[in-house]
Amino acid sequence: MKAMVDKDTCIGCGLCPSICSEVFDMQDDGKAGVIVPEVPSNCDGAVKEAESNCPVNAISIE
Repeated sequence: MKAMVDKDTCIGCGLCPSICSEVFDMQDDGKAGVIVPEVPSNCDGAVKEAESNCPVNAISIE
């Protein structure tokens, strides 16, 4: 599973790293980013939670 953040859509609210800091962090541009190429299997639920709770739907999962 891969997670992606649409930088054009992200508003930098910080919710996704607060839900799953193993996959997301806040980057120098003030927006969220993905810090691992593949989501660790133990983080699947948290990544899906971050995706569903993103207020602007900037997170997608493949």
